[in-house]
Amino acid sequence: MKKIKIIIYGNALFVILLTLYLFFIPGLLVLNNISDPALQEGKIPAEAWRLHKHITPLYAEYAKKRIASKVAGRVDYRNVPATEWPLFGSVFYLWATENLQEEWEKGNHSYSETEPAVYAKDTIEACRELLMDPVHHTWVKTHWGDNYMHTQNVFFRSLIIAGLTSYEKLTKSGRYIPLLKDQCNTLAAELDRSPHGILYDYPGECYPIDVFAAVAWIKKADTVTGLDHSDFFKHELRAFRPPYLDDHGMIPWLVDPVTGKQYSKESRGIINSHVLTFAPDIYPEQAEEWYRLFEKYFWQKKWYGEGWREFYKDSPGGEWTFDIDSGPIIGGFSPAANAFGFAAAERNGRIDHAYLLGTQVLASSWPLPNGSLLLPKLLSEGNAPYLGECGILWQLSVTPPENIKIVKPETLHWAGGVTLALIFYFGTSILLFFSSFMQIKKIAKIAKYQYTEIQFKIWCILMITGAVLVILYYTFGLLIALLAVFLPKFRIKDDNTD
Repeated sequence: MKKIKIIIYGNALFVILLTLYLFFIPGLLVLNNISDPALQEGKIPAEAWRLHKHITPLYAEYAKKRIASKVAGRVDYRNVPATEWPLFGSVFYLWATENLQEEWEKGNHSYSETEPAVYAKDTIEACRELLMDPVHHTWVKTHWGDNYMHTQNVFFRSLIIAGLTSYEKLTKSGRYIPLLKDQCNTLAAELDRSPHGILYDYPGECYPIDVFAAVAWIKKADTVTGLDHSDFFKHELRAFRPPYLDDHGMIPWLVDPVTGKQYSKESRGIINSHVLTFAPDIYPEQAEEWYRLFEKYFWQKKWYGEGWREFYKDSPGGEWTFDIDSGPIIGGFSPAANAFGFAAAERNGRIDHAYLLGTQVLASSWPLPNGSLLLPKLLSEGNAPYLGECGILWQLSVTPPENIKIVKPETLHWAGGVTLALIFYFGTSILLFFSSFMQIKKIAKIAKYQYTEIQFKIWCILMITGAVLVILYYTFGLLIALLAVFLPKFRIKDDNTD
């Protein structure tokens, strides 16, 4: 029965190590992250630096492989995850790196002796290459034709502006200044000439949220290009004033750029979270009023969570559902609205909201000892496997602008969901540790089993194969190794054994 004992001891050790990696250490990391004083002060938490250093080499490898594969030219142009998400993930990464670089230049070298612009140089270049890769432009060419960089196409053109602006701020190469000037001037002029200050993202689809972001990113680009679009910004405010707002005075979801008619009259959580992340930089007075309305109509408190709803409090339905843009809506709470809402709260000086949202984001992200975030990784689609982590990385790197009124938490408390997350991490750890201990304890009363040799060989094959595949395919490798835990089987009944 020696080999059966090896299987039982081996399984117990495997479960203990897996528990440490997947539950116990992540629980300690969550406790450490949500206790970070930076969250209470509107500063960049240590987790942002940890995540950035982890994802930097991985994202460079991903971007280079994706460009070389030319897969972007073969996907359906209507497949949003395969077309938009790789570019959006690259912009998120560049934004986060830019924010960390600015923090480093202010003298904060606590988490990195080397400046981000240096140790992330290869990844910065890889992001730039992916953004400018002609194959990755195939989907918008299909939508808009060869003139896609100078007609409508707001979302894509604004992503190029946003990404290249951060690239130039990080590298100071000057290589893309002419292109930035061209894109900012032509997009601003086209919006200026439009009847209502809005243009299409895709044929037949115009989202004011994307137009607003484009305006904000043009203003940021002006700090790099030396251009001045002040008159355009003043005129463009018309697109975000009555009669183009919904009945609550907030930016609507879907509008016809030709007539100005609102197809979807109600605003949404994801709209306001995204808009309010950039509004203080371009329209500070409006940002203050919009945030007040956002808090009034969308902030909710329940025993398990505090944060932003996806739909108005008085909207029928929308409490428990799924939406492609916001993700699964749980009790009215929207994952997308609250992820962006963390950054929105920071940029508007509402550290009281940011602290509550930040602790919930960090508690639910499931941080692993290797530096990754398991839940965002699992939820990210294969064409953009790091989108979720890059998005959270950017949120964590956002801080309030200078000279804005700061509202700090009156009392520090966690939402119930944070406590539930901690119970999950440590409760699961205790159960699995106890289960492993009980298995080892049974060694003294071990029963006899049939097919010992065959079972031992199968167990070895599963464990070794799983260990190898963990390195290559991670989740699949773990699943293979977990199959070994179900051995040994075929116990021989024996009245003298327990």
